[in-house]
Amino acid sequence: MNKTIFQTSVYELGDQVDAFYDEGMFVLFGENVPDTLKDFCHFIDVNEVDGTIGKGNTLVIDGAEFKISAVGEIAQSNLETLGHLTVVFSGAAEAGLPGSICVEAKPMPKLKVGSKIEIKED
Repeated sequence: MNKTIFQTSVYELGDQVDAFYDEGMFVLFGENVPDTLKDFCHFIDVNEVDGTIGKGNTLVIDGAEFKISAVGEIAQSNLETLGHLTVVFSGAAEAGLPGSICVEAKPMPKLKVGSKIEIKED
C-alpha cells in the first residue's frame, strides 16, 4: 500500500445514518452540514487531501479495503473544503453524483464513532 492522501475519523453520527445503509451508501460531512442533511451524516474532521483522489485508489475503513472505481467531478474539492463525501458501494465506473466516489460492490461496513477512514494512492 502506498501513500495515505487522506485520513480522518468519525466523531459523531446523525440520528438517521442507517437510512442509506440498504442502498449501499453513506454520507460524510464536516461541521458545516446543511440542516436538511444533518440527520443522515457521519461527522468527520475536515483534513487536508495530500494528493489526487482517483480511480484505482483505495478507501480504507477500519482496516477494510475497497478499490475506488469512480470519482465525481467535485468529490475532492467537497472533501477538502467541507469534509463532504458520499461513498457508494456499487462498483460503478461513473459516479452518479458529482460529490461522490464509488467503490467496489462489497458489503458496506457500519461506521461508528471512532471509525477510521483513509484514502490511499496505489
